[in-house]
Amino acid sequence: MRVGFKSGTVAMSALLASVVCTAAGQVVATAAPHVRASVDRTAVWVGDRVRFTIEIDCPRGVEVLDDDVSKDHLKLDGFDVVGSDASRIERADGTTIRRFTYELTTYRVDVPALRIAPLSVRYYVRHPGQRLEDAAPAGDVQVPGTSIAFRSTLPDAQEYAVRDSRPATRRSRLFALAEPVGRALVIVSFAPAVIWAFTALARRRRQPVHRSVRRVRSDERASLGAARDLDLTSETARREAFTKVDVLVREHLRDVCGVDGPSLTPDEVPPALAGRSVSIDAQRVAALLAACERARYAPRHAVPSADACRDAMAEAEQLFGAR
Repeated sequence: MRVGFKSGTVAMSALLASVVCTAAGQVVATAAPHVRASVDRTAVWVGDRVRFTIEIDCPRGVEVLDDDVSKDHLKLDGFDVVGSDASRIERADGTTIRRFTYELTTYRVDVPALRIAPLSVRYYVRHPGQRLEDAAPAGDVQVPGTSIAFRSTLPDAQEYAVRDSRPATRRSRLFALAEPVGRALVIVSFAPAVIWAFTALARRRRQPVHRSVRRVRSDERASLGAARDLDLTSETARREAFTKVDVLVREHLRDVCGVDGPSLTPDEVPPALAGRSVSIDAQRVAALLAACERARYAPRHAVPSADACRDAMAEAEQLFGAR
């Protein structure tokens, strides 16, 4: 049901006698906008929604100031604005309908009648090439106020305190002590999940990174190539060559044979490879690692010769096929 202000929908169609002088000197009378305002109900209960609608028919070239009909300019007694909307309808004859809708409600019980105060809306006459903000107001139209009855089962003429100003009742000592206990129990309940997460993360970090056989062979060839490029005439270069062969052998044990090569001593290699389906001579691997260790830690006069370095590289090639 659509009910107008007071005796129905209020229509204002006052004709403004403003005069606009054209370039040819003609005088044109401009009509003022036509205002209609309505509410969709005449009485409300607490929490009910009321739709307040303002429709303004603007003649050709006439615009209203939107700021005058914004929700912040509504003067309300007992109402709260919970929503608003604005729309524009252009007609074929050049006229425009501006529609402004507001959703109102109330949560008060001490107001016998809810009111919307009258509202003044300015309008402008737009001339070709002129911006609206540069035009002076041509006049204003009035949106009349209205009153909506408030319905309640509470007795009339009685004051009500909607919010109690008394302080909250203190909790008993038992409930006060239960709060930290409850928080501690919540924290303890998360402990298994946290421990499991850390354990899974640590296990994942300890898992070896599996490389393809092709990648392993390529890295071994690169390592042997770097060792061959060394100038084996110096004692330092020969030590470095034996170090590269030692690292190569231990990484092969880890990546191909599946044993912890970097942490094994030469004597521990044969037992670690025992029972594994690998086509490699464990004793030759142990002997090669022992030779590398002697060369790396021997005194300067006992460092093996360049030929011994080349023999160690050739032995690694034969054991692992890193050609």
